[in-house]
Amino acid sequence: MKIKVIVTLKNGVLDPQGKAIQQTLNGMGFSEVNQVRQGKYFDIEVGETDENEAKFKVDEMCKKLLANLVIEDYKIL
Repeated sequence: MKIKVIVTLKNGVLDPQGKAIQQTLNGMGFSEVNQVRQGKYFDIEVGETDENEAKFKVDEMCKKLLANLVIEDYKIL
């Protein structure tokens, strides 16, 4: 079973990479871009047939490794 995870910085946490992307886009003529927040995307294939159990295991992975819970949020899709 394939599970998707999106990890993003929490609101209020500075995002220097997102700011650099936004400034570059503005410099390229995309002046309508006001803010960019960057994050991480994971496709995780687990050998589990039960969707709830698979998402539970991926949730544990996020808490232990994939997301820094102090500054990041994650969403399992």
